[in-house]
Amino acid sequence: MANAKWIGGFLGLLSGGPIGALAGFVLGSLFDKLSGDNGFTPEGYFESSNDSYSSTDEYNRDERVDRGTRNGFLFSMLTLASYIIRADGKIMHSEMEAVRTFLRQNFGATAEEEGNAIMLKLFENEKRMEATQPGSYRSVIADACMQLARVLSRPQRLQMLSFLAAIAKADGRLASEEIEALRFITNNLGLDEQELNSMLNLGATTLEAAYAVLEIAPTASDDEVKAAYKRMVVKHHPDRVASLGDDVRAAAEKKMREINEAKDLIYKSRGL
Repeated sequence: MANAKWIGGFLGLLSGGPIGALAGFVLGSLFDKLSGDNGFTPEGYFESSNDSYSSTDEYNRDERVDRGTRNGFLFSMLTLASYIIRADGKIMHSEMEAVRTFLRQNFGATAEEEGNAIMLKLFENEKRMEATQPGSYRSVIADACMQLARVLSRPQRLQMLSFLAAIAKADGRLASEEIEALRFITNNLGLDEQELNSMLNLGATTLEAAYAVLEIAPTASDDEVKAAYKRMVVKHHPDRVASLGDDVRAAAEKKMREINEAKDLIYKSRGL
């Protein structure tokens, strides 16, 4: 993990607040092997880790900001996913295996290893917090979502919601508690439940699901269908999340293909 971190300690604008506090506990405990007994502290790591580059590095200032945003985005995604997975009060082996597969397919083997370790630490932290004060972790998640709403752009938050919906569906079952957790996160991220419904229906092959993906009713006129599709293209265009890295952009491209498939299904049914 020390030689190729998927998520570094530098979280950019998300280094403070509730996300920074969670990262201090989780990432600090996982990455302390980087410096052994050389006076390492989580606070120092977040200020001057391998991910906060000096002027002599190959990364310029703008790329450092993007790297911090990416790290914060990925850590936040795992934090919110951990809340969703534990929403029904238990962690199923099938759920964690589905998450590992999701991480490997979207981000690679390093992400699978590190993401799994991070989520186990998040579960540990949640259990500790809830034992001390029931409901405290839910409050932290709400605050974290509101922090993300201030820092991330809407397209970035929509991409995160797309990842969370995919993780929730990955094991082939979607419990009512998981849906409620997704709604809770959606609302606190400043997004609409209609947008959540769209993400949950991506990849489905029914006409009903296709309308949900485009966020319209089956009674919409042809002109409304065309306008809805144009809105989706603007809202979910992969270029709008390119600063988060090629792998996130690739996931956004896959999402756009699924939106196009939904549009094609509707157009075919209407003879457009």
